Amino acid sequence: MRETATRLEEFYASPLGGAARDMAARRLESLWPDLAGRNVLGYGYAWPYLAPYETGTNRVVLAMPEGQGAIAHQGRRGVATVLTQGKALPFSDAVFDRILAIHAVEEAETTSATLAELYRVLAPEGRIVIICANRSGMWARADSLPFGAGRPYSRRQLNAALRRAKFTPTVGANALYIPPIRAFTRTGIVRGAERFGETVWPGFSGLVLVEAIKRLYAPSDVGHAQKVARPKFAGVPAMNRTRASETGVNRIDG
Repeated sequence: MRETATRLEEFYASPLGGAARDMAARRLESLWPDLAGRNVLGYGYAWPYLAPYETGTNRVVLAMPEGQGAIAHQGRRGVATVLTQGKALPFSDAVFDRILAIHAVEEAETTSATLAELYRVLAPEGRIVIICANRSGMWARADSLPFGAGRPYSRRQLNAALRRAKFTPTVGANALYIPPIRAFTRTGIVRGAERFGETVWPGFSGLVLVEAIKRLYAPSDVGHAQKVARPKFAGVPAMNRTRASETGVNRIDG
């Protein structure tokens, strides 16, 4: 069962919800510093994260699943919210340049069907960011809070799910290192916890973020198999390693 829109609104109005939003939005801003002129879709409960971008975009549309319910958020063009029914999204193919999915994938009945619909409505070379609870973090175990609902993911699992849906993952990040306790939401504590977590404890963040691209021509491994008579290890570069940037975002090489 999904978290309701009313409960999510109450959560983000609380100190804990505000801390979660601020730390995740900090990571999102490092990935998407500017969305000027873009058509943006928020799927799930994305308004707290997309509201700062709204004035510069061409348009922001909020699609909220029927099990979650909808809150009529007001944008520049009027009400920006649409309540979706079933797995199908009420949009034409390839109409959005950016998609943010939060409180969405981990609560979907069928992850593959949800990602397939998001792939359909994303324009070629468009980008999607998924934010969800980290299965190794404390927030995934907080059943009384929204990030404790549904199926949490590791970044590796989220990357794999996106690849199966034909996306090409490009960037991964972690956020939210404070415990899900109100006493830890003071600004100084939050910033100190983020700095400590990013350098010492990155795998145990509360949230994981992954960005992926809808490639116009997706690479295929079919027909490129090569027979190797003897394994060779010396001098072979390691592939698909991640490197941490100064912003705490890890880019995927290879």
